[in-house]
Amino acid sequence: MSAVATRWTHRMVRPFLTRATYGRWVFLLLGGVFLVPYVALYAMLFRLLTAELHGSDRSVGAVLSVIAVAISWMPAFIPGVRVLEAAAARALLDADVPPEVGAPTSWSARWRAAAWFVLHMVAGGLLTLLLLVVLPFAVLFLVGPYGGGDPMLDALGVRLDGVFPLVWVPLAGLVVIVGTFHLGGAVGAWLGRCAPAFLGPSAAERLAELAEQADQLAERNRLARELHDSVGHALTITTLQASAAHRLLETDREFVRDALLAIEETGRSALEDLDHVLGLLRDGAASTKPQPTLADLDRLLAKTRSTGVTVDARMTGDVRRVPLVVSREAYRIVQEGLTNALRHAGKVPVTVRLAVDVDELELEMSNPIDTAPRKRARDGGGRGLKGINERVAILRGAASAGPEDGRWRVVVRLPLRAA
Repeated sequence: MSAVATRWTHRMVRPFLTRATYGRWVFLLLGGVFLVPYVALYAMLFRLLTAELHGSDRSVGAVLSVIAVAISWMPAFIPGVRVLEAAAARALLDADVPPEVGAPTSWSARWRAAAWFVLHMVAGGLLTLLLLVVLPFAVLFLVGPYGGGDPMLDALGVRLDGVFPLVWVPLAGLVVIVGTFHLGGAVGAWLGRCAPAFLGPSAAERLAELAEQADQLAERNRLARELHDSVGHALTITTLQASAAHRLLETDREFVRDALLAIEETGRSALEDLDHVLGLLRDGAASTKPQPTLADLDRLLAKTRSTGVTVDARMTGDVRRVPLVVSREAYRIVQEGLTNALRHAGKVPVTVRLAVDVDELELEMSNPIDTAPRKRARDGGGRGLKGINERVAILRGAASAGPEDGRWRVVVRLPLRAA
C-alpha cells in the first residue's frame, strides 16, 4: 500500500517540478493575454449597441459574438503570426513543429494557422479565467479557517463548526489548486500534440520542400560530375605532358619548355574549377560561372593535341543551334571521352565526329585499342562511362560504348527538342 501511495504522490507532485508544465502554463496565459483586447472590444460594442438600438441583450450578444469570432480570425492571417505561434509551440509546448516552418504559402495553411490562433486564445482564455476566479477561492479554503477568513467562508455557506470542517475545507482548497495546475498541464500537453497538425507543413509544402531538396541534390551531382570531368582531364593532360617532358629533357629543351607551360596553364585552370565547385558546395549557391560548351571545343582539342596525341575532329552542322544544356553536356562528354582514351589507350590517334541534325546531335569518338599490356592508371576503374551515361540519361538520349573492329567506339545521341 505504501508503494501505491508513493507512486500516487509522485504523480501529483511531479508536474510541479518539471519545466514542461510551467512552459505549458506560460503558453496558455499568452493565449489569455491575446484574448483580452477582444473581450474589451466585445464589452464596448455591447454597451454601444444596446444603448443605440435598445435591442434585447440576447440578440445583440449573438450578433457581437459572430463579429468577435470573425475579427479574432483576422490577425491569424498575418504571415508572421504563424511563425511566432510555431516558435512558441516548439519552445513552450515541446511540439514537434519543424523549425523551418515559415509564413503560410497556401490557403489551407492559412486556415489551419488561423484555427490554431483561435484555439490558443480560447483555451488560454478559459484557463486564465479559471485561474483568476477559482484559484482565489481555493486559497481562501486553504488558509481561511486558520487566517481569519470566517466571514467570507460564511458568505459562501461554509460552516466551520467542529473539527471536521477544519480538515476538509483546507483539503478541498489544496485539491482545487493541485487540480487546476494539473488541468493546465494536461491542456498544454494536448495542444502540443495538436500543434503539428495546425502549424506543420501542408502536403503542398512538403512536396515543395522535397522538390527543393531534389534540385539541390541534382545540382550537387552535376557539380560533382563537372569536377570529375574537369580535374580528371587536367590531371591526365598534365601526366602525359610531364612524362613526355621527362623523356625529352636532354634532347628537346623547347618541347620541355612548352610542356611545362601547358602543365602550368592546365593546373591553374583545374584549380579555378576546383575552387569554384568547392565554393558552391560550401555556400549552397547555384552555379553562376559560365560552363564550357561546344563553342569551346576547339580549345579542348588543342589542349589534347599539345600532349602529342593526334585528334581528328570532324564537325557538321551548326553548333549554335544546339540548346545550351545539350551543348554543355556534349562538351563534357567529349572531354570525358578524350580523357578515357588518353588514360587507357595512351597516345593513340583519336577520332571525334560531331553531327548536328534537325532534331538530334550525334557524337562519336573512337580510338585504336592498345593490345600491349599497360599499367592501369589507378585501381578500381574510373567513372568515365558512368558519368557519360548519367549525362545522356538526364537529356533522355542514348549512348553505347564498346570494342568494334579493333577500336574502342563511343556513340552518343542527344535529342535537341527534349532539352
